[in-house]
Amino acid sequence: MSKTTKRKHVTKEVLDGYVLPAENQKIVKLLGGKGNNLHEVETAEGEKYLVSMPTKFRKNVWIKRGDYVLIQPIQEGEKVKAEILAILYGSQIKYIQSQEKWPKEFVLPAITDVNPDISTVDTDGSSKSDDDLFVNTNRPQCIYESTDDSDSDDSSSAQPKDKDYE
Repeated sequence: MSKTTKRKHVTKEVLDGYVLPAENQKIVKLLGGKGNNLHEVETAEGEKYLVSMPTKFRKNVWIKRGDYVLIQPIQEGEKVKAEILAILYGSQIKYIQSQEKWPKEFVLPAITDVNPDISTVDTDGSSKSDDDLFVNTNRPQCIYESTDDSDSDDSSSAQPKDKDYE
């Protein structure tokens, strides 16, 4: 199997696989990467330890701080206590919550889908507000004010004003 084919199948499994945790499996929150495919996680009870990323996920899928993963405990090892089984995205988290298997200690804000709809009108016909859009805080916010001067010969009726420099 070529690398591209493997990557395609692993990515499809991660995005489309809906799994529920078994008795010995746990849902944990990722705190950060520690190098060598090891990640620090926190359980719903507040316990922190290292988990390893299996070979099939390496260089195929990336995870970041704050993501939720499903883990399987391993017996060997003192520091590394589990292995990642699945990476949980928005739709998978909603599914687990609907099955009432989500830990109550992990309170989630409104979850957005992995592939958000580009259009501004929902399927039910209501339009989305602009509050849901990402705001880049690294750039100054520009407010455009229109002038009602009819005697003005400017081709532009809107003048930018920097909110940060007022």
